[in-house]
Amino acid sequence: MKLLFKQKMFSWFDSYDIFSEAGETLYKVKGQLSWGHCLKIYDASGNEIATVKQKIFTWMPKFEMYFGDQYVGCISREFTFFKPKYNIDCNGWHVEGDWFEWDYSIVNHSGQQVASVSKKIWNWTDTYEIEVLDPRDALCALMLVIAIDAEKCSRDN
Repeated sequence: MKLLFKQKMFSWFDSYDIFSEAGETLYKVKGQLSWGHCLKIYDASGNEIATVKQKIFTWMPKFEMYFGDQYVGCISREFTFFKPKYNIDCNGWHVEGDWFEWDYSIVNHSGQQVASVSKKIWNWTDTYEIEVLDPRDALCALMLVIAIDAEKCSRDN
């Protein structure tokens, strides 16, 4: 399953649309005013289904993930010098990026790939393609990409 993650061009807060390969809107992501990033994920019908919320005052960036009001886990950036790495305390997943921070691989505890993420260059806004092997993992993989993009955005500003 492929998801296309596109940031909206003119938005005061983080705002993204997530499309299927066929161009159908699957999810909408909207940022909320808060300390740190707080991103709400809505399904195509406009129902809130998940949240990615930045924890502030931490040594390395951390983001909590929720399905509705239920805490799912936390993604945290590891200290590295060259290639970014992130740990997720749920699903046994681990994320590793390339040196340019354009491509990421999400693997499970056995080292098997769960999803791959590629940043598309030559676009007006941040655009990522997320290839998820099991469609049941799509929302969780999307939450990881949202957290990584928010963390990068915080560093770049």
